[in-house]
Amino acid sequence: MTIRPARPDDVDAVRQIVRAAYGHYAARLGKPPGPMLDDYGQRVADKQAWVLEDEGKPAGVLILEDGDGSLLLDNLAVLPATQGRGYGRALIAFAEQEARRRGYAEIRLYTNALMTENLALYGRLGFHETGHVTEKGYERVYMAKALS
Repeated sequence: MTIRPARPDDVDAVRQIVRAAYGHYAARLGKPPGPMLDDYGQRVADKQAWVLEDEGKPAGVLILEDGDGSLLLDNLAVLPATQGRGYGRALIAFAEQEARRRGYAEIRLYTNALMTENLALYGRLGFHETGHVTEKGYERVYMAKALS
């Protein structure tokens, strides 16, 4: 497993990973989840996208945005066929390491309020809720984790 910056030739694979990882939430939300609507070509061009490779093939995606005093983990997606291998945790650990490297003392993220399994996972990983907001037509739960 390796994690590297996404390249322009990764954009289609990034889109496919996101669709595969989030597609099953569409019925629960009544519409496509926000990450399925993102412009990954722009994310790659802005150097916000990272790819996790499994045996040389993209299997996970991470989108990181510099924020005001913290790093935002905007999106994390892993191919369903590769879930259970620790890739999600590896991507979160990488995001935390990247936040420290950039000089941040905190990492933030958000997830849809209806994605309860994500809320539970992030809580187990040390994130705490900081707020609930409606943005772009989605009920989002914001979470943060202080970095030591």
